[in-house]
Amino acid sequence: MFESVQSLLAEHEQLQQQLADPAIHADAARAKKVNRRYAELSQIAHAHAAWQQAQSDLEAARELAREDEAFAEEVPALEEGLQVSQEKLRRLLIPRDPDDGRDVIMEIKGGEGGEESALFAADLLRMYLHYAESRGWKTELLERTESDLGGYKDVQVAIKSTSSDPADGVWASLKYEGGVHRVQRVPATESQGRIHTSTTGVLVFPEVDEPEEIHIDPNDLKIDASAGEAPGGARGGRLRRAQEPDPLHGPLRAHPHLQLPREPHRRPSHRLQGVQPRPGHERRHRPRHRVLHPDG
Repeated sequence: MFESVQSLLAEHEQLQQQLADPAIHADAARAKKVNRRYAELSQIAHAHAAWQQAQSDLEAARELAREDEAFAEEVPALEEGLQVSQEKLRRLLIPRDPDDGRDVIMEIKGGEGGEESALFAADLLRMYLHYAESRGWKTELLERTESDLGGYKDVQVAIKSTSSDPADGVWASLKYEGGVHRVQRVPATESQGRIHTSTTGVLVFPEVDEPEEIHIDPNDLKIDASAGEAPGGARGGRLRRAQEPDPLHGPLRAHPHLQLPREPHRRPSHRLQGVQPRPGHERRHRPRHRVLHPDG
């Protein structure tokens, strides 16, 4: 039983040796990837050791029960413990999404409903930020376009986990949040108490550890720069502040946009942080609808 675990235990030992080498920590991205895999295999190693110990304890109790009936009373509890440890190990050996341990970039966009949709987008953003705080994750607002009433027409946020355990990864918890969210309520913009229906789109992308993990042909990038308006109505090239890489890469059609302070034309790679989806995610994770009714 569990013959396949031996190769995983051997890999766990190899990773342990790699992490003991100070040279690997000179490459932060590689060290993060190895740590994540090591944390995943450590759970399997501990569960396998617990299963072996439960087997050993049960065999010892059965042998002693032949000589002393007092030990026979312990056998049922040990048998139950063996079943629990066996089921835990079996579940850990089920292949999981390899991206579960990754951080994510989330984009929330207002949809149907105008100002009410933008307010709903702000509600969703606060919900996800509070959830991230409860999980001990770090968040960073990358870009936001506010509406007149304090909502968000479009907002992007990076969510990062401090844990190397894939089970605690941001992508593992938020990957199914992507899709169209719908709310039915009396909006703040309604003066006659009528219930309105508004929608908001949520996009969730796993963030890669190294740029080499995803290839974007420079020929697919269209980079436009616009100049800001200086006080007094003058326009100067030194006030260039907006830059839009427009990567038409594969089926994703990503169009990131961000305003950066002071000479962003020298740092176009920062703009590509939002172009993180790996090929296949747009097919594997279909959008879902969430309906929120006025009474809860």
